[in-house]
Amino acid sequence: MQILAGDIGGTNTRLALYQANAESQLELLLTETYPSQSYDSIEAVLQRFLTHPSTRVIERVCFGIAGPVIDQVCETTNLPWRVSARRISEQFGFQQTRLINDLEANAWGIPLLEDKDIFTLSPGAERAQGNRSIIAAGTGLGEAGLYWDGERYHPFPSEGGHSDFSPATDLEFGLFQTLQNQHGHVSWENLVSGPGLEAIYDYLSNYRERLTPAWLQGQMDKLGKAQAISSAGLESRDPLCRESLELFTRLYAREAGNHALKIMATGGVYLGGGIAPQILPILQEGIFMEAFLAKGPMRKIMLSMPIQVILNDKAALYGAANYAMLG
Repeated sequence: MQILAGDIGGTNTRLALYQANAESQLELLLTETYPSQSYDSIEAVLQRFLTHPSTRVIERVCFGIAGPVIDQVCETTNLPWRVSARRISEQFGFQQTRLINDLEANAWGIPLLEDKDIFTLSPGAERAQGNRSIIAAGTGLGEAGLYWDGERYHPFPSEGGHSDFSPATDLEFGLFQTLQNQHGHVSWENLVSGPGLEAIYDYLSNYRERLTPAWLQGQMDKLGKAQAISSAGLESRDPLCRESLELFTRLYAREAGNHALKIMATGGVYLGGGIAPQILPILQEGIFMEAFLAKGPMRKIMLSMPIQVILNDKAALYGAANYAMLG
């Protein structure tokens, strides 16, 4: 059985063709990445991908997509796309098309990851068991969970990244007010994401009354603003970038802890998405764990939760393929 899997995000759309064998193993046959903003629909991306000769006998399709999936339709959060499973099947003649949230797809991919695909930030309790949480900062902030029924895990979606951000210090309250003036509603995604890191830097630049140095502006123009800020922060080449990255890390940890506590993720917490692997050095410094554990009387429970970073950026593709194969 051939399966087409997709990971549809605000920055990139990744498509992969897999062959599923009788032992429920997936063999990767073909993968391509497309800049999402360059296309006006997923159908336009598929038309290009399906020109490959090996894509002629696809039986099942599953896309992990950044946004809420309602009745197999998704209006993407960070793209002007409306994706319909029925419309895709009708246009391309697929036997079965399924849409799931992109973080739910990541959750389905976790069982397929190898040791080299995971970095352990905190081991947690020995033989930790129970629900699991996954949170991923990238273009946006995705969250999902895995419910443990005593025998196996059941992934489920969440849109918790759009819940209200709550400032905890005077500095954060000023940041909150600035973003409120810009957006109205201020969510965790407005801070814990690539655009969020940029917003933190812009606020601190104004708050500290510091201009962006020419060399850093050149890096921003070359690499992209968020990438330049994180790189300079990791290398401590610029104090404002360092402060921005530290605040970003604390906020990431706080919301990861919020989500984990709400679903009692005693089985573990996974950090997915593109940002966590890139800022791994600062995640290991203790800033993240200090903020993650700061839940008052729940500190002991938080300490028992294993925390792992997903290093493999194909986890959502694996998960979408796994969902299609099992479905």
